[in-house]
Amino acid sequence: MTIKAIIFDVDGTLADTEDGHRKSFNKAFTESGLAWNWDVALYDKLLKVTGGKERIKHFVETCLPDFSKPADYDGFVKNLHAVKTRHYTNMLGEGHIPLRPGIKQLMADARNHGIRLAIATTTTPENVTALLQQGLGADGESWFEVIGCGDIVPHKKPAPDIYFWVLEKMRLSAADCIALEDSENGLRSALAAGIKTFVTINQYTRNQNFAGAAAVFDDLSDLSGFYRAAGFPLPKQ
Repeated sequence: MTIKAIIFDVDGTLADTEDGHRKSFNKAFTESGLAWNWDVALYDKLLKVTGGKERIKHFVETCLPDFSKPADYDGFVKNLHAVKTRHYTNMLGEGHIPLRPGIKQLMADARNHGIRLAIATTTTPENVTALLQQGLGADGESWFEVIGCGDIVPHKKPAPDIYFWVLEKMRLSAADCIALEDSENGLRSALAAGIKTFVTINQYTRNQNFAGAAAVFDDLSDLSGFYRAAGFPLPKQ
């Protein structure tokens, strides 16, 4: 297999962002006058739902059956999520969420070999931009030929929609690409699109089911091991 492109998930894959998201949700709840708190154990369960707005709604439906929804409930959720995104991008801008080990080097090696880069994520464009600029520099977004994020497709992971969208934009077949994910939902999404998928686990996903993954790593500290597993060309000296 000759790899033409690597498609990256963002949250938990490029950086250990999930606890930053959790803390930002809690800040948004406090700012909005809501006595809600998502601890690590609860957030672990909520992560089974992809998408921040969807996660808020799931929390209300499953944990707050007596919550009196405002007339414009969708607007309420959208605004609450926007407040959370502001807190999260501030956290990124302050340098509190660095890229995971090996990620930047993997991207640099891929670019040196003419391998195209793309992103397929459910997180918001603002979050993606802030993370890439913090981790890769002001031109971080330019490293990626296609960035698929947010609500641009009707169904979020584990549906394959976002991967199909990225493949279409890149005019590549699934067989030309590999994907890098961190969660079972992400893995199912990429596999459903027919893409060979590698997983790097984190504290929230390490006990999930990764059946079907090409390989599972703790992280990419040992890039040579990942390159061997992926059939990736060795870095040029």
